[in-house]
Amino acid sequence: MSAVDNTPSNKNFLSPLNFKFVLKRAPHVNFFVQKVTIPGISLAAVTTPNPLLRIPEPGDQLDFEELSITFRVDENLQNYLEIQNWLRAIGKQSFQQYGAIAANKAFTGESIKSDVSLTVLSSAKRPNYEIVFQDAFPTGISSIEFDSSMEDVSYIEAEASFRYTKYEITKVTP
Repeated sequence: MSAVDNTPSNKNFLSPLNFKFVLKRAPHVNFFVQKVTIPGISLAAVTTPNPLLRIPEPGDQLDFEELSITFRVDENLQNYLEIQNWLRAIGKQSFQQYGAIAANKAFTGESIKSDVSLTVLSSAKRPNYEIVFQDAFPTGISSIEFDSSMEDVSYIEAEASFRYTKYEITKVTP
């Protein structure tokens, strides 16, 4: 055996099928989620002037990409309308809608912002990591397209994007 052993203790690969999504503000979306993209993070660099070259230094603010989900739309449009009505309310399409949503307390999950959690499961389908997106709100929802010329049934999917304050990834302890 060598002095340095680089063999990992867990040789299982991360499966894209093993996740559970929970959006407190729109519970009817949760079951139908097909795809979730964990957003990237970037840190802008600042440069320090120098007579010969500019020296890059790490910046001081993180930039989080948008959270994006894809979900199947149910035949009653219940999950699609949860997101769309939330957007309409916070977009101040009517002051009555905005006032009603703004009056709700954050902990109820019925306010302007809502926490979102993504649980990443292990190969044994047990919770492994939890990713919590704090103070999330929708920034867009895709259109729905009906097409009677299709030969096979391809169920309608919609995509929604969210902004949030930050997200944290934590290991779930058994």
